[in-house]
Amino acid sequence: MAKPVILAIDDDQQVLAAVSRDLRARYGEDHRVLRAQSGAEALTLLDELKGRGDPVAAFVVDQRMPQMTGTEFLIAAREIYPDSKRVLLTAYADTEAAISAINDVGLDHYLLKPWDPPEQHLYPILDDLIDDWTANRPAPFDGLRVAGTRWSPLTHTVKDFLSRNQIPYRFMDVEADDDTKAMVSAATDGAGSLPVVFFPDGTHAVRPDTKTLAGLVGLQVEASQPFYDVVIVGAGPAGLGAAVYAASEGLRTAVIEREATGGQAGTSSRIENYLGFPQGIAGVDLARRASTQARKFGAEILTAVGVSSISGDETGKRVVLDNGSELSARAVIVASGMTIRELPVPDHHRLVGAGIYYGAAPSEAVLYRGEPVFVVGGANSAGQAAMMLSRYAGSVTVLVRGNSLEAGMSQYLVDQIRATDNIHVRLGVAVSGVAGEEHLEALTLKGSDGEETVEADGLFIFIGARPHSDFVEGVVARDKRGFILTGPDLALPGVEPPWPLERDPFLLETSAPGIFAAGDVRADAVRRVASAVGQGAVCISFVHRYLETV
Repeated sequence: MAKPVILAIDDDQQVLAAVSRDLRARYGEDHRVLRAQSGAEALTLLDELKGRGDPVAAFVVDQRMPQMTGTEFLIAAREIYPDSKRVLLTAYADTEAAISAINDVGLDHYLLKPWDPPEQHLYPILDDLIDDWTANRPAPFDGLRVAGTRWSPLTHTVKDFLSRNQIPYRFMDVEADDDTKAMVSAATDGAGSLPVVFFPDGTHAVRPDTKTLAGLVGLQVEASQPFYDVVIVGAGPAGLGAAVYAASEGLRTAVIEREATGGQAGTSSRIENYLGFPQGIAGVDLARRASTQARKFGAEILTAVGVSSISGDETGKRVVLDNGSELSARAVIVASGMTIRELPVPDHHRLVGAGIYYGAAPSEAVLYRGEPVFVVGGANSAGQAAMMLSRYAGSVTVLVRGNSLEAGMSQYLVDQIRATDNIHVRLGVAVSGVAGEEHLEALTLKGSDGEETVEADGLFIFIGARPHSDFVEGVVARDKRGFILTGPDLALPGVEPPWPLERDPFLLETSAPGIFAAGDVRADAVRRVASAVGQGAVCISFVHRYLETV
């Protein structure tokens, strides 16, 4: 396969030579650095590259060019290479145009000229963008392959797990390809069991559960040692924030994640109000960056592993995993987040993974090109899903039980939804029934005017969540809804179990000394990604203070 291309475009020959030189010095080993002196010349080059099937990782384009500005080029180039990263070179006076381009062309970054030294002003930005592009590009055909059917719930589970853990794969539909059907028959001795995961080394796994699959694709599923300074339950933004700070400060750190890094935030198609990402960032990309950062400092992240119980005293904590093994730690942070509530519709479970989905993964969204889909929910996660689905589906209908979209959704998402032609919003409506034999075919909607049946190929559910805290029942104090009480809340009347020590609990400490809570699982927490990351980081300062007392 040809090396990915980085294309530099500038009408100033001296500037073009300089940027090309700097790009080759850093990326020339793994990429081809090409250049053009005008937008028109670059578009001709892109047509040639597209005809050969050559990938383009990034454009680095000057804004002030005659005949065609950098922004105008990027608009045209987006039609040919929609997934390539876009960087605009601007003078100080052009920053307003660059900011406008963030919305107009999905600009990933703009750089002020001159960018010297490139080690400080150019390479760190392009490193991140190219890493993102590489992580999300389609897998080569000789990589991991998943054979199954579109409407198979087990196939969906495997695909969703791989996607959320950013394991590249190619899906092969046995109903659409005779060669795939023959491969499955040979792998299953004619039984045709699905799904089958084929690995590059020629081995395969039939109907693997997520823990087995995690081990086979190289994710860590077992701890390397029995004792840690801190064990963190949950690898969402709060857990990963805690892991980065704990490991970077020299604490032996293990993170236990039952599904995939990123938590609920990891399922968000685009988070646009997180500080430092003006173009927004996909939840799965944020999770990948944070996981890499935590591992860089030495944290271990165990995936597809759940926690059954936590116990202990001031001499140490004991964390029992769902496979029966145990870890010991000096302190524990519960950052287990929340679980999406189930749709209160009888008999809908048989269609989960076959047209009905909790959350919205891009791996499923691409299957709904031109088809009618529905999103249930009125919070940011529902709005983000609707925007992502609108790029593929023929129509997206957002169903909101309340009478206002603004009541639960950020204004920027409300504005985007209203500006998107194929997204429709229905207020005061709930799903009361589903229909379909092998897959979802229709929904029954209930509103103030009664019930109606509508055609639906896909239903994506975001109807609130409940705290994932059952494993600490009786160990730490929780409120009536199951959220964990911490700090000053432990002084409320009737809290059980009560705080046992003479000293006051630390701000994020639970009723069990040395067990802390951060993120959405905490009572009255501000449910924003930035808040969760901050709580995770702050939690480590309290862990240090706790360790000084024992």
